[in-house]
Amino acid sequence: MAGISGHWAFAFGVLGNIVSFIVFLSPLPTFYKIYKKKSTDGYQSIPYVVALFSSMLWIYYTFLKTNTTLLITINSFGVFIETIYVGFYLFYAPKKSRVQTIKMLSLFVVGGFGAIVLVTEFLFKGAIRGQVVGWICLIFSLCVFVAPLGIVRQVIKTKSVEYMPLLLSVFLTLSAVMWFFYGLLLKDINIAAPNVLGFIFGILQIVLYIIYSKKEKAILKEQKLPEIQKPAVIVSDDNTNVANKKLPELTQEQIIDIVRLAGLLANTDKVQVATCPHDHANCGVKATPNIVENMPKLQTVEAS
Repeated sequence: MAGISGHWAFAFGVLGNIVSFIVFLSPLPTFYKIYKKKSTDGYQSIPYVVALFSSMLWIYYTFLKTNTTLLITINSFGVFIETIYVGFYLFYAPKKSRVQTIKMLSLFVVGGFGAIVLVTEFLFKGAIRGQVVGWICLIFSLCVFVAPLGIVRQVIKTKSVEYMPLLLSVFLTLSAVMWFFYGLLLKDINIAAPNVLGFIFGILQIVLYIIYSKKEKAILKEQKLPEIQKPAVIVSDDNTNVANKKLPELTQEQIIDIVRLAGLLANTDKVQVATCPHDHANCGVKATPNIVENMPKLQTVEAS
């Protein structure tokens, strides 16, 4: 039975290494943006400093325990990649952010990690030292897993999942599952216990993402403006169909009369027109007599 559990622990440890490797590489798009902007404005260095400190702490713990080789491999890669991230950040950060990052490095990496190593080396011996360091790792891991509560609170408050990366939440949840079973099969509570909380918070983030992403899509769908339809111009007639109605064609004599009428109007100095439907004697129409007499009479043609 011990051999079977050992094989399963190795399998989960390998899977945990693969998933954690992807999680460690997840900030690469962020640093590509920093490289393109040549500035770290809008980004903070504390997540990378904390991740560096956590990896160093777990490596120290693995040296005090047995059968934890797979923890050494992934956390060694964590120390390597997080050191690159912090160095890259320091290179492009403005003076104020650079000073803050150096202070945090001094607090966590130099002061915190150095103090833990010195205290446990001088005050504790043998297995007790491993237990103390394990409890320190457990407490710190719990603090790291509680950190996403800030993102959860922001999602609930703003009802938006804009700042919650779904893919990262999925991989963090998978990582918690793998390392939980790894610690459980090794009967190491310091490895298994923190990942229970990590799994719970990971599932919570995924559920919130699904709920609020659906709400966002529904809101966007409601806010879409209706398509503007082009107005159709319809000419209706009581007696004839629109499609079959044709304008009457003018005869040659009518065209000549229209041309004459246009010429006479162009030569008129002044034409006053007033409508007097009932009093024709006082109607205010004054025009030159010759023009009125010479106006051609249009022939009326009935439309077919």
